[in-house]
Amino acid sequence: MTEVAERTIPVQERPAGRPLLRPGNTNCGGCGMSIALQMFGRELAGQPVQLVIPACCGAVAAGSYPFTAFGVPVVLSTFASPAAVATGLARVAALNEEPIRVVCWAGDGGTYDIGMGTLSAAAERNEDVLYICYDNEIYGNTGGQRSSATPLGAATTSTPVGKPEVKKDILAVMAAHRIPYAASVSLAHPEDAGRKFRQALAARGFRFLHILSPCPTGWKSEPAHGIQLIRLAVQSGLYPVLEIRDGRQVTINVEPDFSDLALAEYLAMQGRFRKSGVTAMVLRDAIRQHWEHLRRQA
Repeated sequence: MTEVAERTIPVQERPAGRPLLRPGNTNCGGCGMSIALQMFGRELAGQPVQLVIPACCGAVAAGSYPFTAFGVPVVLSTFASPAAVATGLARVAALNEEPIRVVCWAGDGGTYDIGMGTLSAAAERNEDVLYICYDNEIYGNTGGQRSSATPLGAATTSTPVGKPEVKKDILAVMAAHRIPYAASVSLAHPEDAGRKFRQALAARGFRFLHILSPCPTGWKSEPAHGIQLIRLAVQSGLYPVLEIRDGRQVTINVEPDFSDLALAEYLAMQGRFRKSGVTAMVLRDAIRQHWEHLRRQA
């Protein structure tokens, strides 16, 4: 059961160790977003945080009013406005000299597509906001439609035989804004993930984190296989784990071995690729070309 709404606790009193995502949330079993929220919550260490969540699976995780599964104040926004709402909260905190860290927690649809306008504007102004995109590669909360984060060949309710376009490179888009810090986070590499969460929380200016987030419902995979899928994606080179500072300085954090076997296993463990027939051989050239580009930047 969700917890009954608690008394308002001044931000300075928020105890360390208090969970960010509490029991009773409505997330599916094996939800990558739940794992990411718990990992991020452990790195808060009592810091006062305000979340801004647009329409996405995260928006319904809390349950219905007056209950909430979130252990911090949350503003729910429209799909298009999370970065603008977060900008307002961050500026008010600065005016009041409050040590609050404002965090956008958004899915791929609200980030790659509908929210891109306000996201780009806030990044261009270098607002003091941490924007975290949990990317389950689908509009999971509205029926499983394709987004521009959906990979080539993945079946969704709006691309039933597989998406014909490749996935947008969101880190490259954000790096082009010359923001102080952008990074991809692997849930299968918790030490690297924790370090990036801490670094992003401590930094100032606009920061962007991208998290590949397994969705058993949309990926048509076993709930228990989420971390294994991420590990295979990293191992095969499909999901680069890296950091980009000031839009120019690229650091590769995890070296893949470009295993075709890992890539084939990644595809076979998900039902969403079966109709399109996308194989490791189809993806391999594109992966190598992307890594050649990354090597030139690093």
